[in-house]
Amino acid sequence: VQLQASGGGLVQTGGSLRLSCAASGRTFSGYTMAWFRQAPGKEREFVAAISRISSFTAYADSVKGRFTISRDTAKDTVYLQMNSLKPGDTAVYYCAGYQPPSGSLYSRMPNDYDYWGQGTQVTVSS
Repeated sequence: VQLQASGGGLVQTGGSLRLSCAASGRTFSGYTMAWFRQAPGKEREFVAAISRISSFTAYADSVKGRFTISRDTAKDTVYLQMNSLKPGDTAVYYCAGYQPPSGSLYSRMPNDYDYWGQGTQVTVSS
């Protein structure tokens, strides 16, 4: 079971990137998927999540209105479209997945997620 993140890179302030997270070894169509990020010397933080049927999305306040999470169930891939990037967005971005308990749609806590990708570096220059 693997999650493979890709799409990171170096971009100038105001630029855009699209991250992808492809699942292999099993289907993640029944899982809530999320993106987290971790900057040097900081804890891993929640960025965005999408429920298994894509009807619900959630974002950190710091990225709301700039980032969009989506998923293609047929391709078992989750995306993070990042626009209007700022230097503060510089971090390693990780995709993650888990099956939330009944009555819950997503979590902002990294420890709740069972599957993780390897991370992709996003660097925004000023």
